Amino acid sequence: MASPDLTRFDNSWYSSGRTRFVEALWFLIGLPVLRSRFIPFSRVQGTVLRLFGAYIAPGVVLKPGIRVKYPWLLSVGANSWIGEDVWIDNLAQVTIGSNACVSQGAYLCTGNHNWADPTFSLIVEPITLGNGSWVGARAVICPGANLGECSVASAGSIVTKSVPPFEIHAGNPARLVRHRQIDEHFVSHITRRPR
Repeated sequence: MASPDLTRFDNSWYSSGRTRFVEALWFLIGLPVLRSRFIPFSRVQGTVLRLFGAYIAPGVVLKPGIRVKYPWLLSVGANSWIGEDVWIDNLAQVTIGSNACVSQGAYLCTGNHNWADPTFSLIVEPITLGNGSWVGARAVICPGANLGECSVASAGSIVTKSVPPFEIHAGNPARLVRHRQIDEHFVSHITRRPR
C-alpha cells in the first residue's frame, strides 16, 4: 500500500479569484480590523467586508472576533447574525441567507483533502445556509454540506451532509433529531414606549 507523500502536494490550480496583492491587503489590513475586539461595531465590520468584495445585506449583525478567509467569496443576507469567533474558512463561496444565525465559535469549512490520494490533493466545495437556518455554537459545517431553509445544526454538531429544510440535526456526524416548527406564539412584537 502506498503512503501519503506530501512533497508532491500541488494546489497551484487553486485561485481565490483575486491577486496576491489583494489577498495580502486583506490579511494585513482588512482581517485585523474585522477581528478586532476594539472595534465591535457591525457597521464598521460590514463596511470592511464590503470594501473587499463581500455582499453584506442591510441589518446584518457582526460580532467581534469573526474570521473570514476571503470576503469576496462571502454573501450574507438581510438581518442575519454572525456570532463571536465564527470562522468562515471560505476557499469556495459561502452564502448565508436572510434571517440566519451562525452562533459563537462555529466553523464553516469549504476546503478539505482527498485522503485516498497519495498527494493529499485539495478539494473545495461551497456552503449555503438557507433563509432562517441556525448553526449552533461550536458546530462545524463541512465542505459541500448545506443547511436548508429554517434548518438547525445543533451546538457542537459536525455536519458532513446537507440538512433538509425545517430539520434539526445534532451529533457527530450530525443526524436528524426532530423537525423544526416555528410557533407564531413566540414571535415578539415591538411596542413603542409611552412618551
